[in-house]
Amino acid sequence: MRPMRVAILCGGFGTRLREETDVRPKPMVEIGGRPILWHIMRGYAARGFTEFVLALGYKSETIKRYFLDYYHLEGHLTVSLGSGKVEAHDGAREDWTVHLVDTGLATQTGGRVKRLAGWLRGGTFMLTYGDGVSDVNVADLLAFHRRHGKLATVTAVRPPARFGGLLFDGDLVSEFTEKPQVGEGWINGGFFVMEPAVLDYIQGDETYLEREPLERLARDGQLAAFRHGGFWQCMDTLRDLKLLESLWERGRAPWTVWRG
Repeated sequence: MRPMRVAILCGGFGTRLREETDVRPKPMVEIGGRPILWHIMRGYAARGFTEFVLALGYKSETIKRYFLDYYHLEGHLTVSLGSGKVEAHDGAREDWTVHLVDTGLATQTGGRVKRLAGWLRGGTFMLTYGDGVSDVNVADLLAFHRRHGKLATVTAVRPPARFGGLLFDGDLVSEFTEKPQVGEGWINGGFFVMEPAVLDYIQGDETYLEREPLERLARDGQLAAFRHGGFWQCMDTLRDLKLLESLWERGRAPWTVWRG
């Protein structure tokens, strides 16, 4: 039985963070000298999930190059200039498997997930965005998903009011909307668990995951909500980036669950 795969959406243009994304994709914007993508993956790995499928798009070569070079750049090296042989020493290298999948330049979030179908149809999978960090326990999230037996589970969080919202019927999502925050103020925080049948809810490249697919799953009673009251923060703007960098520099980064 293969390990559970974690799909991460890494292909958007990051237009609201243009100060950084003119030269690199948003998942590669750094916090504490590491791409936010690394922080996200490190959080999953801390809970035992170490096989990743990255849905690439804008400046995909930057992410590919990072992982191609990762092994040799994480520790000490001995280079034989005559033979070209490179020997790596020491260094804390992550024991991860990373699948790098091109999903198109202008493909929307749902379309990117659909393009990963060949990588995800083998069983339950996790999914999140490549621009947000949290201290959510993804192992508990998975257990919750399995207890409820629905096609999808979304992590519900309470961030600033500029985000969209979720309405509940018990532990199920009765309505999913990306309109301004109302009611209880719970919103889509990413960090999904999904069954392969969710892929059949997605039409094609132009489909936004947050619209018809999740709205239909909610109407069908197939979208559960895992309420997370802890830390969650996306990185949409320069202000968000500065906040995350400040938390890291002060040693108060709640998403670093791997630090124990």
